[in-house]
Amino acid sequence: MPSALPPSARITALDVLDVRFPTSEHLDGSDAMNPEPDYSAAYVVLRTDAGDGLEGHALAFTTGRGNDAQAAAIATLAPHVIGRPVEEICADLGQFARSLVHDPQLRWLGPEKGAIHMATGAVVNAAWDLAAKRAGLPVWRFLADMTPEELVAQIDFRWLSDALTPDEALHILRKAEPGRPERIAHLLEHGYPAYTTTPGWLGYTDEKLTRLAREAVADGFTQIKLKVGASLDDDVRRMRTARTAVGPDIRIAVDANQRWDVQPAIDWMHALAPYDPYWIEEPTSPDDILGHATIRTALTPIKVATGEHVANRVVFKQLLQARAVDIVQIDSARVGGVNENLAILLLAAKFDIPVCPHAGGVGLCEMVQHLSMFDYIAVSTTTENRVIEYVDHLHEHFTDPVRITNGHYLPPTAPGLSAQMHPETLKEYLYPDGPVWTARV
Repeated sequence: MPSALPPSARITALDVLDVRFPTSEHLDGSDAMNPEPDYSAAYVVLRTDAGDGLEGHALAFTTGRGNDAQAAAIATLAPHVIGRPVEEICADLGQFARSLVHDPQLRWLGPEKGAIHMATGAVVNAAWDLAAKRAGLPVWRFLADMTPEELVAQIDFRWLSDALTPDEALHILRKAEPGRPERIAHLLEHGYPAYTTTPGWLGYTDEKLTRLAREAVADGFTQIKLKVGASLDDDVRRMRTARTAVGPDIRIAVDANQRWDVQPAIDWMHALAPYDPYWIEEPTSPDDILGHATIRTALTPIKVATGEHVANRVVFKQLLQARAVDIVQIDSARVGGVNENLAILLLAAKFDIPVCPHAGGVGLCEMVQHLSMFDYIAVSTTTENRVIEYVDHLHEHFTDPVRITNGHYLPPTAPGLSAQMHPETLKEYLYPDGPVWTARV
């Protein structure tokens, strides 16, 4: 049951902290477009005067200097949030999200794309964290306990109705209602399947790739992922090395991080095809729907996956309408928060396309696991050919870090979105004045 709130409880502050981790030192997270990333979080705290320490926490992910723009964008939303009643927000998270997205002056910066939309997503996610904490539930369970009608009310169907109507969404959710308790029990016992990108960062040596790939298989992962796109000769060698390390039965996905034009993507993947890549992720610009469709047609049976940098539900809609992707990759910190990701999950269900989230970044594993677990319980009802990305970096900085056993995410049990960082982390890694950064000057 929700905890009692003083009738006058309101949001008193929207704090934004610039938190950066020097992952570039060991090339963790390196890929063809981000050779030396510093995993970073424009970190949001919704503070209240509820008197019980109730706060909402979330973040927008960048790879370093992107925090300059992202933190500034989040700060512009403060006047829209401060002073609002906590009860009003928690009672209607759909309306709260729409009130931010539909601001006519902020919409001029999008609409619904870029830094301002990611900022909205961070604030919306913080509101979900706050509401779920108030209810005493992890977000995945908070969502799974909602009725189909309540879930549909969270979604903005504008620009979607030619592909998904509210009635169709309601039908999908009602069809999935039977068996919810059994799926919750199965999830609690077995967890949700994961794959790992930990072996595959582009800056790693072949020896490190081999060692980490073998460790991943020993740890129960049945899929790994390699970053590609900088050098064809290097990629052929690395793909051969990985295949030798893991054997024929482990799936190897590859990720170009938008590096290629359409024809180079096709040619490059044909060169890697002898090593049986499972999917190619972000082969070209995430805005190029027709380019993805051309690549998919040319590369079958290699699957095409994208979504990490897709700006909003409209582009996802078009990718699905054009049959341009085999795998939808949502990201918990890219679109407009939980509400818009609910729309994308339902679109994927309508088109019968598996959702395999992107989670290669600080806090992304923690947050997106909730969405996949909800999808299994209340939308798709299956984990077949569905996996959540896992990277073994920076989880120790969170109060409710992900738990991985035998290649599966174990469901979070703590209330909220699992995005809250330890106070010590926020002090140590605050940019540019935290001790970790001042020591580097």
